Amino acid sequence: MANILKTEKKAMAVSMLAEGNSIRSIERITEIHRDTIMRLGLRVGEGCQKIMDSKMRGLTCKQIECDEIWGFIGAKRKNAERVGAYGDVWTFIALDADTKLIPSFIVGKRDTYHARAFMEELASRMANRIQVSTDSLKAYPDAIERGFGTEVDHGQIVKTYSMSVLGSAAAAIRYSPVEVVKVERTIVSGMPDVSRITTSHVESQNLTLRMHCRRLTRLTNAYSKKFENFQAAVALNFAYYNFCKSHNSIRMTPAQAAGVENSAWTVAELIERCGE
Repeated sequence: MANILKTEKKAMAVSMLAEGNSIRSIERITEIHRDTIMRLGLRVGEGCQKIMDSKMRGLTCKQIECDEIWGFIGAKRKNAERVGAYGDVWTFIALDADTKLIPSFIVGKRDTYHARAFMEELASRMANRIQVSTDSLKAYPDAIERGFGTEVDHGQIVKTYSMSVLGSAAAAIRYSPVEVVKVERTIVSGMPDVSRITTSHVESQNLTLRMHCRRLTRLTNAYSKKFENFQAAVALNFAYYNFCKSHNSIRMTPAQAAGVENSAWTVAELIERCGE
């Protein structure tokens, strides 16, 4: 089927996937069978991950913000073991506050192992000393030390939320905006600029991801059933965001702003570079 589907149809389907459409809605609009759309999304997503890995090297970022976004595969945690599903899944995301580039991400559990893997990968992509801002996840200080050694300035932002909200709902099931009653900025290592210890930009990107990646949309049945499909969907979204989508605040793509590319890619070009 990959050899029969025309490039225009592929570009249309991938564009719609990257803009938050469900597979069945794409099927109805494009008249491409949903199984073909799923296979195409998986192949292009895997290709996007390779593009991200090869292109995001020797970066000269200065201010990196890191955060994690929750999702689930097959079933949520309370039902995952019963149905044999992966359960809760977390995507670690790094974002350059100046260029809005996403140089690195990793999908897995919100634990020490994945935090270390994430920071080691992020460190391998940087060409200079950077300032890293994170939330209060306990795994970060050790992970950043292992990944960067002493060549990093690490600041941590700790937000205290209203107890009435925290007492009534866990992070995975909270949908309403949470009232922040206190914010503390802490120097963990190096000499970070305290005024720039923030995760606001990457948290805004989390909203963009939920709006554009259907598998992360709240209160929907469009969740992933397989880990590889979820990972491919996230990779497709980040590659589309970095190379194809113009960011309003910088009036160009993040890849252009970071000097990774000279011009924006079309979706057809992205698909071609993925080997389709």
